Amino acid sequence: MANRSAVLHAVNDLRIEERPIPAAGTGQVLVRVAAVGVCGSDVHYFEHGRIGSHLMRSPMILGHESAGHVVDVGEGVDPARIGQLVALEPGVPDRTCSECLAGRYNLCPNVVFLATPPVDGSMSQFVAFDASFAHVAPEGITAEQAAMAEPVSVAVWANRRGQVGPGDRVLVTGAGPIGNFVAQVARSFGASSVTISDLNPYRLAVARSMGFDARLPGEIEGEFDVAIECSGAAPVVLSSMRSLARAGRMVLVGMGADTAPIDVPVLQARELTVLGVFRYANCYPIALGLISSRKVDVLGVITHRFGLAESVRAMTLAHDEPESLKVVVEPQS
Repeated sequence: MANRSAVLHAVNDLRIEERPIPAAGTGQVLVRVAAVGVCGSDVHYFEHGRIGSHLMRSPMILGHESAGHVVDVGEGVDPARIGQLVALEPGVPDRTCSECLAGRYNLCPNVVFLATPPVDGSMSQFVAFDASFAHVAPEGITAEQAAMAEPVSVAVWANRRGQVGPGDRVLVTGAGPIGNFVAQVARSFGASSVTISDLNPYRLAVARSMGFDARLPGEIEGEFDVAIECSGAAPVVLSSMRSLARAGRMVLVGMGADTAPIDVPVLQARELTVLGVFRYANCYPIALGLISSRKVDVLGVITHRFGLAESVRAMTLAHDEPESLKVVVEPQS
């Protein structure tokens, strides 16, 4: 039996190939992958072959937002795990460095992260993975929902970094999948108001349907305690900073421009805090709980589904279809 996988060979050269089914090694589970979300990083590798210093030098399987069922276990793993629906937290740290020991394993310099060169991703029918980072999904949710624990974990971490809590007025810039999840998590954390901005009318309409105050960037009024920037657009960083109240917190999530201007007098006079976000740590259980409780509606953000053979279409859809949000690939289809 072969392991069909979506393998990126070069820019715009994605092929469906048969790879060997991996064996579950010591401390690992073998997962039959049922759903893989398409992330902006997958699209970026497809279009450019690199992200920052991460350069593809050999063919690589895409995908890191994934979930499926355990079909085998390696040495040291309880056989009772066979049959579990699990969400794969894609970054496995070394567990021994100073960052890991401090609880910041997302900053581990030796992390092995799915679909980050030279590590293969999970857009395959089968993946062998560290059992400790294969989180058991709550009963009642599907593999598709469980796969969304990855982007929802980004949203949880962004809100934690911004210390979002009861009574906070939150501005989310960018109403794509991450921005939408960030807004939903902010609401679940007790924010008194959540305003979300974007230029795309469809994305604003989806946000409004979920109960948010959704506006064009030029329509943003008032001041906010927390601004979470998810668009990656440099000018938005500046405008969001200027919308913050005294002692406000600015959280940078979106990856677009490498540099962005800041208003130094505003930063100083209001004693603003600017925070970076790099992936997440200890967020998967919370994300799965939010999805299971329906406090975060992931199905309302998934707009398109493709079988593995249509993976190229899954990578190009965002450019061709303005009425799209999250795309999911189903490797078994």
